[in-house]
Amino acid sequence: QVQLVESGGGLVQAGESLRLSCAASGNIFSYNVMGWYRQAPGKQRDLVATIRSGGSTNYADSVKGRFTISRDIVKNTVWLQGSSLKPEDTGVYYCYALRAGITYWGQGTQVTVSS
Repeated sequence: QVQLVESGGGLVQAGESLRLSCAASGNIFSYNVMGWYRQAPGKQRDLVATIRSGGSTNYADSVKGRFTISRDIVKNTVWLQGSSLKPEDTGVYYCYALRAGITYWGQGTQVTVSS
C-alpha cells in the first residue's frame, strides 16, 4: 500500500516562505517520479515541480526561481520549499508519485497566501 502524507501548509503573507513535506511509504528510489501539483479553487490541478529517481528536477514556469524541490533518501521524504510567495500560489498542494505506470496521490495540504 503506497501512502503519501503531506504536511506544512498554512496561511502566510505575500513575500514569505513555506516548506511542504511529503512522507512516502517505502524507499523513494522505487518511484520513477515524485513531485507536487496544486489546485486553486475552481481550477484544474497543475504541475508545480517534479524530481526523478535520478535526481533531475523540473518546475512550472510560474514557480521557477522561487520554489525548490528536494528529497531526503534516508527519511523517504520530498520537500517543496517556496519563497517570495504570491497570492496566486494559493491552493491545495498535492504530493504525487509515479511507479510502474501508476500514479499515487496524497490527501493534499492547503496553502493560502494573503496579499
